[in-house]
Amino acid sequence: MIKARIPPEGSDEDVASLTDLFRHFSWQDIEKEFTCHSTGNLNIVQEAVDRWGRNREQRGRKALIFEKGGSVREFTYQEVLEFSSQWANLLIECGLGEGDRLFIFLERCPEVYFVMLACARIGVIFTPLYHTLSFGDLEIRLLNARPKAIVTHPDLARRLPSNAMASVDNVLLVDGPAGSTLPGEILAPERMKDLPKKSMTQWVRGSAPLYLMYTSSSDGPPKGVVHAHQDMLGLFMTGKHVLRLGEETRLWTDADPGWVVGVAYGTFAPWLCGSTAIVQGDPFSASNWYRTLERHGVEVWYTTPQKLLLLMRAGDDLARRYDLSKLKHIATVGEPLSPELVYWTKKALGHSAHDTWWMAETGMICIANLSAIGIKPGSMGKPVPGIEAAVLDEKGEPVPPLVSGELALKLGWPSLMTAVWQDPPRYQDYFRFKGWFLTGDTVTRDEEDYYYHQGRNDDLIKVGDKAVGPYEIEQMLSIHPKVAEAVAIAVGSPSGKTRMKVFVTPSKGFTDADRLAHEVEAFLSASFPPEFPLAEVVILDEMPKTRSGEPLRRVLRAREYGLPSGDVSKLGE
Repeated sequence: MIKARIPPEGSDEDVASLTDLFRHFSWQDIEKEFTCHSTGNLNIVQEAVDRWGRNREQRGRKALIFEKGGSVREFTYQEVLEFSSQWANLLIECGLGEGDRLFIFLERCPEVYFVMLACARIGVIFTPLYHTLSFGDLEIRLLNARPKAIVTHPDLARRLPSNAMASVDNVLLVDGPAGSTLPGEILAPERMKDLPKKSMTQWVRGSAPLYLMYTSSSDGPPKGVVHAHQDMLGLFMTGKHVLRLGEETRLWTDADPGWVVGVAYGTFAPWLCGSTAIVQGDPFSASNWYRTLERHGVEVWYTTPQKLLLLMRAGDDLARRYDLSKLKHIATVGEPLSPELVYWTKKALGHSAHDTWWMAETGMICIANLSAIGIKPGSMGKPVPGIEAAVLDEKGEPVPPLVSGELALKLGWPSLMTAVWQDPPRYQDYFRFKGWFLTGDTVTRDEEDYYYHQGRNDDLIKVGDKAVGPYEIEQMLSIHPKVAEAVAIAVGSPSGKTRMKVFVTPSKGFTDADRLAHEVEAFLSASFPPEFPLAEVVILDEMPKTRSGEPLRRVLRAREYGLPSGDVSKLGE
């Protein structure tokens, strides 16, 4: 556990402001930041778009900057209001209303964001999907959510499984030509051009469903996590105080909207704060990512450790070719951030990367290395204002500092999921200990309330009297010069004792797999006590990963036990 702390990057005023927020925090005070506090009319679109788009002085401010193929399209808050209103009118024309479901099956494009807002405006529950989902993945989601409409592109529409489309009344195409082979097929641009740029806004309860996000699970098919309009309180608070967003701040969240990060912090959080959301529609390359930061004057960048690792491998010389002087803050999500990457971003990009932790289920950032407090490299950070965390043992009792246990969050924050779609038992399983939300993550906490991720609780093993998690092993291997990536999982053995199996991808240019496996085994034996139960070291050409760059442990487990793991290239969560 690393105890050294990198000093705060914020000013003395930032430190004082955050200290005061912690001391006097209440969600009721956050609610006062919104127009609904005085009007009683609640809808997240009113707070994220309409209050800016209808204000004469603020409606010309940039809300969305979208780039693809070198072409840039910019939209003001007024234009976003108008486009989302036209889409809302089209959905109403198609018979959609409060509580209906709509799937968004598109590559990144401006329409993704307009449709999300349109659905929220009229109470329709939207689900953004990765455009790379397989036939089987789509089938599972269609049969579970039973959407009334799908917004897609002709090239993607051909992949929709006809056997699972019984609930779908309309397929809305964002581009032509229409093929006239799908139920209620509509070419949206043609139908929308004569529709009004104003639309009704459905006032809702804070608990009214907003979106349905599918996330992977180790205990069954993907879970449909339901979030509500009241998420706006947590997204606004963390956008402002964790990501340091303000009016006109340029935020680039480089996550696909098929991932919850792309919805929460690529869409709603920046607009609730009056910021500008930047979207890059092209695939990753180091030069493209640097060019995007430079071209759009990105001030806050929310990314993943995987992308930072790829930039680091591209070399410091490439980073020096670009003007990153506008960049003020870097935050990461999706997997633990290694100390090496924290120090590298400071050296090469001018700012340390700040790790954040949250889940699709929590709806907002819950633990973070806050810039006004300081970073402990290797740590997830501290609970953010409004979140009370603890490390619990298997009986639900808090454990002392530096002892491993399950991360639990005390109930009471507004952005927590409201349901698992059509599956109450799986929802209730998160609340086995009264008053707590159980994350399933194994962590430790130090004396200063910084948390350290150890892995999932089902991957914890005992070495003597000490619990050892995959993260500790993976962090140890990250310093091995011949190891590019490492993932550890717990596996059974004929004796019944749980052992640790380690998967490794070699550094570039190293091809002797047998030699590397022996070196890694010797390295671990020297790094851990003699009783460390290592089952095997396996060398892989490529690690299976999610779209966010997080290793797909469930795929490695499935392969271990001879179970189907699916087409890894299509896995989205």
